[in-house]
Amino acid sequence: MSKQVNRKDKGKSHERVGKTSFKKAYAKGNVPVKKKVQPKAKSNPDQIRLNKYISNSGICSRREADMHISIGSVTVNGKVITEMGYKVKLEDDVRFDGSRINPEKKAYVLLNKPKGFATTTSGNKGRTVMDLVANATASRIKPIGRLGRNSTGLLLFTNDETIVKKFTNSKNGVARLFHLELDKNLKYEDLKKIKEGFKIDGKEISVEDISYIEKAPKREIGLKIKNTGNSIIRTIFGHLNYDIIRLDCVMIAELTKKDIPRGHWKLLTELEINNLKML
Repeated sequence: MSKQVNRKDKGKSHERVGKTSFKKAYAKGNVPVKKKVQPKAKSNPDQIRLNKYISNSGICSRREADMHISIGSVTVNGKVITEMGYKVKLEDDVRFDGSRINPEKKAYVLLNKPKGFATTTSGNKGRTVMDLVANATASRIKPIGRLGRNSTGLLLFTNDETIVKKFTNSKNGVARLFHLELDKNLKYEDLKKIKEGFKIDGKEISVEDISYIEKAPKREIGLKIKNTGNSIIRTIFGHLNYDIIRLDCVMIAELTKKDIPRGHWKLLTELEINNLKML
């Protein structure tokens, strides 16, 4: 006659066996030990992996960027970087084969500047042109060249370094047309002197063209010049004993103030951008 096993005892028997088996398995190292999960370090939103920075600039894919980084084709703030996973800030000077690159979308903004705004990106100069284009684009743009605080007219902003170089090239540059009003009529011999070119303190001064404004007093002048600043214009007329009462940039290359009221801006069209690139 078989011995009846009490269900209660049977359950305890299984429990003892289970515990014994687990202890044996644990001793043999067959049971994984649950590791304490360390919290992930928070990523810095102001930094980006170098390969992604390069990829976002449109030069190549991330994988190709890694290859270029490994062979020393990339510098950050003047230092060659070959480390994979290296992180940079958006404001860092990142160069690919010597040329500076930008991971942000290219943007081109044309402003019709009013008086009273300084041409600077500094935040401690009072009202600046950056205040006027603050909502134009999400990309970080800067003005090409300068217009004095009391000068008016067209000012181009971009983050396209190729265009910036094109404008600031000392030999070629891009012509800008100014409408000037002087404190007195410009003598013809002075107009001729400016047109032919002359020296100030041993430095050669030249302009693309100069003429009287049609059907206006002879103190109103049209001047085309490739220099990106307007201080040279004041230097020219100051040297000849004229004061500039009003200085207005009316054209940059083929870009005009049409449909841009004073103090307003517009984004360049694709055709306008392509025309600038072809200059």
